[in-house]
Amino acid sequence: MSETSPSDTPETPGNPDFDAMARDIAEVPAVEVIVTVAVNLMSAAAVKLGLTEEGDAYKDLDEARKLVHALAGLLDASATEISSFHAAPLRDGLKSLQLAFREASLVPDEQGQGPGEKYTGPIYG
Repeated sequence: MSETSPSDTPETPGNPDFDAMARDIAEVPAVEVIVTVAVNLMSAAAVKLGLTEEGDAYKDLDEARKLVHALAGLLDASATEISSFHAAPLRDGLKSLQLAFREASLVPDEQGQGPGEKYTGPIYG
């Protein structure tokens, strides 16, 4: 019998070190996690809106709507938790995505009914 515990075994591609990952995430401030998730949502929404170099190759407005709505909800829910330093550029990015969605839609949503407008209010551009 070996005296090596499972957490002492080296990490292999099929055996991730969950203890190390938990320690790593424990060291990250909540604001950084929120901002990272928001940036990932923004990036994914931009791709789904066809705003990348590939253009329409990955364009999917249904998916974009979900991502923009989730981003708006995250920013609304975390508004009191993150500083204006972090929140202002994220809100600007959200508004840009909402306007891009409105422009890309063949049948535009009514004012206040677009993705995330439940949280941000109507977007005019």
